[in-house]
Amino acid sequence: MSNATDAATDFSFTGLTPDVIANALASVGVDPRSGLLALNSYENRVYQFIADDDKRYVAKFYRPARWRDEQILEEHAFTAELLAEDVPAVAPLELDGATLHYFEGYRFSVFPSVGGRAVEPGDMNELERIGRQIGRLHAVARQGEFKHRGTINADYFVTQSLQTLRQTELIPDGLQNAFWAIAEPLAEQLLKTDLAAFDQQRLHGDCHLGNMLLREDELTFVDFDDALTGPAIQDLWMMLAGDDRQERWMQLDALVSGYEEFCDFDARETALIEPLRGFRIIHYMAWLARRWQDTAFQRAFPWFAEQRYWEQQVLAMKEQLAALQEAPLELRPNFNC
Repeated sequence: MSNATDAATDFSFTGLTPDVIANALASVGVDPRSGLLALNSYENRVYQFIADDDKRYVAKFYRPARWRDEQILEEHAFTAELLAEDVPAVAPLELDGATLHYFEGYRFSVFPSVGGRAVEPGDMNELERIGRQIGRLHAVARQGEFKHRGTINADYFVTQSLQTLRQTELIPDGLQNAFWAIAEPLAEQLLKTDLAAFDQQRLHGDCHLGNMLLREDELTFVDFDDALTGPAIQDLWMMLAGDDRQERWMQLDALVSGYEEFCDFDARETALIEPLRGFRIIHYMAWLARRWQDTAFQRAFPWFAEQRYWEQQVLAMKEQLAALQEAPLELRPNFNC
């Protein structure tokens, strides 16, 4: 979720054959002893393997033309900074004096393979611990700033995303009127979001439970591919699960309780939860539309071309527009800054 170089048109992985992958790894002194296991990644190509030192590694080949080199290197530097401050995060290995490597037109990095289990959604004790970990991450993040990564802004996540959706042929003809009848007023409401009224900082950017692993009682952050600048709540709101408002209030309370052990939280930012959710709904549809010519996306998201999906999106946008009219979740007074 980031405003990167998506305007580029060459996102092809057609030349990334097993031989190219093996030769790319050999070029930095890495010799896979096992086969390459493709991991669940669509934006990039990611493979796990066992090397000749009997350790597991992950090779990540970046989608061509998506990121500039300086953006990737800034992500790498951020994860290294977190590790230096004892914040569990997966950072690329430095091989031949570099973390970003080049081979036959592809850019790639090699990471240690980190195992662990997923965190259960909605568990209050886990949420407090997650809040502490995100607080630790943000305490480090606030010590510097990104110069090359993107920022959360309505132009990219809403306006440009809607332009993409207007150009796609995937929205069924019979749903065009219903889709735009709700997409346009939702976008109009989202464009009123004043992000500049809140402090901006470095973020994980795509901080959901799928990007956290629990291992030996320690939570580790993975996949900083969407690291960007924005308000702190962006790394918190995706932890809230369920439709019950009281339940989400208790979840937010637990998150912030842990968060504030390491980092102050501006309680005004709870007003951004539903706008940021709206950003994500629209941007996610546009992201899939931009990538639809990639056969990996067609295999992974076949429902994106089905009428039922677009019917569900019309309903989701209606619900989101209604959510924007409700009063935002509020924290207990002791959490106000």
